[in-house]
Amino acid sequence: MEFNYRFRDRSLAELALTHRSMGKPNNERLEFLGDALLGAIVAEMLFEAHPKASEGELSRLRAQLVSGQALAGMARELSLGDELKLGIGELKTGGFRRESILADAFEAMMAAVYMDGGFDACRETVRGLFGERIAALRRSSKDAKTRLQEWLQAGGWPLPHYELVASHGEDHAKTFDIRCSVSEPMVLVAETTGPSRRGAEQDAAEIVLAQLLDGQRKA
Repeated sequence: MEFNYRFRDRSLAELALTHRSMGKPNNERLEFLGDALLGAIVAEMLFEAHPKASEGELSRLRAQLVSGQALAGMARELSLGDELKLGIGELKTGGFRRESILADAFEAMMAAVYMDGGFDACRETVRGLFGERIAALRRSSKDAKTRLQEWLQAGGWPLPHYELVASHGEDHAKTFDIRCSVSEPMVLVAETTGPSRRGAEQDAAEIVLAQLLDGQRKA
């Protein structure tokens, strides 16, 4: 994960990384603003990615993504801890590793981007940082067979057909060749092999769904 934003006013980035143990000015006000910005932009991304999710489900997912633990992890990936300005006491106790301090610095940094480049710049930065996480969350929320079925049902098209083409090996080490096919909105067939029939069906469904979505984007 990379932080690609370039500050015009570098002092804002420095302020975002200045802990209150350094006295004033520090990043507490930026942290407050960043928390609100992250909540709004991540909510927008989840709203787009999960069109059928309830308010409660969206709230749960947002809380998971912007939790202190999650933001501290992102701060570590961006190596923000290496750039933190901490008072002597915090330095001695390893404050640059503390989750709360890292999470606060991440929030403050997003606010610094907003103050430097405006809302669009902040939105683009947050989307870049959270895009893959939200995509992974979406992939893991429902299995491929369920997502393929729901996608076809939403368009009023026939459900996919799964077929066991062949199985190989001894009972304790079998592999299964599975074919997944759909007839509408386009004819598609995917064949996969796996150590379990269910797993191979999931893999084949994932391929077919990816092809359908790709065809939809190109249409």
